This record gives sequence, structure tokens and C-alpha cells, in this order.
Amino acid sequence: MRLLIEYLDCYDKSWGELNYKHTDDSGFDLRAAIKAPVTLQPGEYALISNGIKIEFEGPFPFGSDIGYEIQVRPRSGLAAKHGISIVNTPGTVDFGYRGELKTTVINLGTEPFVIQPGDRIAQAVICPVIHPEIVVTDSVTNNTTRGTGGFGSTGRS
Repeated sequence: MRLLIEYLDCYDKSWGELNYKHTDDSGFDLRAAIKAPVTLQPGEYALISNGIKIEFEGPFPFGSDIGYEIQVRPRSGLAAKHGISIVNTPGTVDFGYRGELKTTVINLGTEPFVIQPGDRIAQAVICPVIHPEIVVTDSVTNNTTRGTGGFGSTGRS
């Protein structure tokens, strides 16, 4: 399988092409394809251009009956050091989407955070998507140890 990437005019080629930094990386970084810095105050979010369009190309490793998506996730360093995250994490880029990729970045930290043009602001991970047959039933089984306790029912320790 291949991922075709079209760089848009807002993507500065001096930032380098998107790639996996290490052979065992799960994702590749997405950059802020912006003309000027964007400052996010604590609690503020902004839709940031990534400056690319994508397309999946086969052959597909699990066959043509399984689709794929890109999950857009926060970068762990930005999250740990500055409280920077993605509003809808993980964001989903559907298999058939052909528009420009953009990331909704949020500042969950306590200090203003400046996004500079070309900053690596998120990471993209390619995942398979399985479409099961959806079947309506009168009842689902409750024969698990988990049961129906709901949120927090297993405690903290």
C-alpha cells in the first residue's frame, strides 16, 4: 500500500517531505502550514492547516474489503511539556477524503503557546477499518464479568 501526498502551496518545501523519522515509528508528523505564528491562549483552540492532501493506493495488505483511515493524534512531547493536544483526538481522516488535511489544536496548558510556521503539531497513524455487518437484535448478552456497571464501576486501584 502507498500513501500519495500532494503538497499544497501553503506547505513550504524547506520543511522537508513528510516521512517516518524511524523505521519503527507508528506515525509521521504533520506540520503547521501557516504563513504567520498563531498564539493559543490557555483553553483556546484553532484549526491549523497541514498543507497536504492524501490518497491511499493499493494493493492493500488486508485485501480490498477492509478500509483504512488516518488517525490524527497529539504529539507526546507537546502534550507533556506544554499541554498541547488535538480537540477531537484521535481525529479521523476517512479513506475517501480528498480535501486538505487540517488539525484542530488546543492549548490545555497554563501558558500561551505559539505555533510557528512549519512546527510539527500532530502525528498521523494509518489504521485498518473493518465494517462489520450491523444486525438489530431484541437483546444483547450480559454474560461477561464486566457487566453493566458503567463509568468508574471498577474503581481506581
